[in-house]
Amino acid sequence: MAKVIMLFEYEGFTRFEVTRIISARTLQLAMGAPPLVRHVTSARDLAMKEFDSGVLPITVRRQMPSA
Repeated sequence: MAKVIMLFEYEGFTRFEVTRIISARTLQLAMGAPPLVRHVTSARDLAMKEFDSGVLPITVRRQMPSA
């Protein structure tokens, strides 16, 4: 019997994923990572601006819930 692989596509991020991405980027910036955008002083504001601009090279992989 062949195993069926189901792909799960979702446009956008959940609120939990957004929080995790921004938190991780804020920590990176606080530890001295170079910023990808300019004209922001706070690490948190900078991470949010980077996320909103779409310049963060982050991908989220989701698994299809088993039926």
